[in-house]
Amino acid sequence: MRVNFVVEDMFVFKYIGCSTVARSLYRGLQNQDGIKVSWERYKCNADISHYHTFGPIALMNRRMASGKTILTAHSTPRVNIGNVALTQTINKRYPDIYGKFDHIITISETCEEEIREMVPHVPVTLIPNGIDRDYFSPSQKKRDTFRDMWNISPDEQVVLTVAQISPRKGIYDFLELAAQNPDTRFVWVGGFPYGLISKDYANIRMKLQNKQKNLLFTGFVRDISEAYCAADVFFMPTYAETFGLAVLEAQSCGLPVIARSIPEFHEVYGDSIRYFSSVADAKSELKNEESLRRCAASARQYSERYDIRQICADHLSLYKELVSS
Repeated sequence: MRVNFVVEDMFVFKYIGCSTVARSLYRGLQNQDGIKVSWERYKCNADISHYHTFGPIALMNRRMASGKTILTAHSTPRVNIGNVALTQTINKRYPDIYGKFDHIITISETCEEEIREMVPHVPVTLIPNGIDRDYFSPSQKKRDTFRDMWNISPDEQVVLTVAQISPRKGIYDFLELAAQNPDTRFVWVGGFPYGLISKDYANIRMKLQNKQKNLLFTGFVRDISEAYCAADVFFMPTYAETFGLAVLEAQSCGLPVIARSIPEFHEVYGDSIRYFSSVADAKSELKNEESLRRCAASARQYSERYDIRQICADHLSLYKELVSS
């Protein structure tokens, strides 16, 4: 069985979540029996063409593909709100685009509900995201490397966020929480993959130019696992997600997580993380050392249910089913 991954991961797009997930899945499937996996944007003769993005190259490939076409719904109209400009125009295209694939993989129940409502005629299968827990694991060496690189002293408390910089991801709450905790280092890893069409691009740029001293914005980094290992707390202020992969990566590295109380996180992470609804709540959670210790103690074990090996097995089962149908 030949499976080809189609991912538009050019330039900074290789750092966004859908590309990260696709790479982990691709690597995990390479050693599976009965399957030959490729990663070629212009290959159209596979038994299964598995799309993780739906830009112009992917859509051209879909029209020419000779086998079954699968799209993983990393993006839905809901998560574009507060993320990019011209949201309404972009979101109107989703039903037409998603409706032309043979099968859609959803990554959470919330995601699946949205997809079923949008394209009820397309069959779906829920397979959550997975991570390589060998790569995302605690490491003192990585902790020291990242802190040395960014001039962070060993005794500083570091609160980390990994995300695109946008209102939807909670950048304004991040800035406010940092302002209320001047003795804590706040680090944001990620940039503006959508450039000038990012929501509030000019306004956010201006705020970052006048940021307070305890803030660090690294942009995209060479090894994201080093950033997790260097942190003490992971903070995720996003307003909407289809899954929330960064939370899982942080847990796998043993970090306690403080995340916004949204349905997606309650569904995927349950009581394994701490929740907030306002900046005041987040500040209170950040000061609760005992709660953070308990959260950290169980974090890595919780991530085990999303080990990439099990997620690969679930994908392989779906591929076989679709090829034989």
